[in-house]
Amino acid sequence: MMKKTITLLVAAFLVVNGLVAQSMADGINDLNSSFKVQSAIDILKKIYDSKPKDPQAIYWYGQALIGGNDVTKTQMEAAKAVYQKALTDGVNEPLIWVGAAHIDLLEGGDLNAAKQKFEQAITATTPTKGRHKGEPSVEILEAIGRANADGGSKVGDPQYGIDKLKQAAALDPKNSMVYIYMGICYLKLGGENGGEAVKAFEQAATIDPKNVLAYYRIGMVYLSQNNEDALMPAFGKAIDADPTFPDTYLALFEFYKNKNVDMAKTNLDKFIKYADKDPQNDFYLADYLYQAGKYQESLAKEKEIQQSLGGTTNQLPGLNLLYAYNYYKLGDSIQAKQNIDTYFKLEPTDKVKPADYELAVKIYSKFPESATDAVKYIDAAIQSDTSKVNKINYMTQAADLFAKAKNYKEQLNWLLKAQALKGTWSEYDYYNISNVAYQAADYPKVMEVAANYIKAFPDKPQGYYFNVMAAKALDTTTNPGIAIPALQQQIDYLMKDSVKNQRFIVIDYYYMMGYYNDRAKDYAKALDVCDKILALIPNDPDMLKIRSVIEKNMKDNLKFQKSATDSSGSKDAAAAGGTKN
Repeated sequence: MMKKTITLLVAAFLVVNGLVAQSMADGINDLNSSFKVQSAIDILKKIYDSKPKDPQAIYWYGQALIGGNDVTKTQMEAAKAVYQKALTDGVNEPLIWVGAAHIDLLEGGDLNAAKQKFEQAITATTPTKGRHKGEPSVEILEAIGRANADGGSKVGDPQYGIDKLKQAAALDPKNSMVYIYMGICYLKLGGENGGEAVKAFEQAATIDPKNVLAYYRIGMVYLSQNNEDALMPAFGKAIDADPTFPDTYLALFEFYKNKNVDMAKTNLDKFIKYADKDPQNDFYLADYLYQAGKYQESLAKEKEIQQSLGGTTNQLPGLNLLYAYNYYKLGDSIQAKQNIDTYFKLEPTDKVKPADYELAVKIYSKFPESATDAVKYIDAAIQSDTSKVNKINYMTQAADLFAKAKNYKEQLNWLLKAQALKGTWSEYDYYNISNVAYQAADYPKVMEVAANYIKAFPDKPQGYYFNVMAAKALDTTTNPGIAIPALQQQIDYLMKDSVKNQRFIVIDYYYMMGYYNDRAKDYAKALDVCDKILALIPNDPDMLKIRSVIEKNMKDNLKFQKSATDSSGSKDAAAAGGTKN
């Protein structure tokens, strides 16, 4: 009887511990989703409460507390307290050291100090003898990789994480999560590492075809590239692997919301069904209503969400962004401007998307007097966007803003920036920049651009026109005669059809004649130009009168010069006679 009782007790013990182990796996599985973190916390806290000195229970409960996309200071403090309590209570385990160092990284602590903790954990779990001598703990290496994969691009050392994860993969080739964290680290490295990230995720899928994260992460890489042909199969496999994984449906909602509102709603409904209940999820519904063109309904949903958050948007800055979108569509530019400004104050810079800045520019375009304020958003958009085409578009938007504000100097400045990035010049570019430079009264720049305009399009009249207009503006007492070569160049062009262009040629010659007669006092050249005009319009009575005036000026000038010469000669003779005496 005693033996049977003991057997039952052992069986009960195994069942209970089996359930606990299963619950641990469930909690970790929920933690893989950014939208089931509360479920993970609930499961892992129960295990932690029942086994407060179990290193794995402590580690994973702490990880759950810092789960999700936007980790708050309060969350990090709570997780830090769990790890610190364990150490204080004597659970001085390497896995807890890694968890504590993970928090240090998220808080922006010293990277080298965190690495030192990681290395101590590796050393402490590496056997010095036996069959596994010199082989670090895969669990520790994986946890280190997880820590360096977490957070934004400036958190941790992703290359260090990759190195440790490669060690783990060599020791345990069947561990798919090692490759998941490795792929995330490659993505954090940026640049050309997207391909390496996809390879790592594909390896995870090969090891474990049921690992939904592998397919989801591949889909997200292709979503960032807007590669529909590649992202759809990846997300389809993710749904097959785990139809309850909410992140996949949210990604598909984001993809469809600007393309197909019905498909967006289908995926949003599934997301809400499987994700934890959260005001953020209601926000996605408000976003859908906006995409469906139901702006008033979207606003009403937003206000309901804000009320549930205590009347503020501090916890959910995206509300301000969506308010701005809705008000902009409804024509309330003042409310749109207030909300977009609040959004940028609340949302961390690394969370802001280029499209957010683009909205700000559109809103500010309604306030030409605030063009200078809008430029800060354009600068931020240019810095955050890697697309050359998009950068050029942002610069052009800035130019348009300053044009509306009639600030032509700044308009010119932004057009030239865009043109420098663009590299090639179309005829419109030459025309537009010449025109804006003229409005900005930057006449040297007009002449510079016009010279290239003429060179690139010698058969077009506009380059000659802008060159002459700018030269005339510069033809002052400090730049006398600068307009003459520009006028002559234009006349040479116009003379290709002297009949059609007679009036314009005469106007140019008239300016030259006036310059020579009135300012340069070069009456011979003035008379020569006058004769060229008369060749175009023979016997024109006004020009004949002008010719008479120029001839008189020339004669008077000759008399004056002769008189001056005679006077000078008499003085010289007198001076010579005086010396002789």
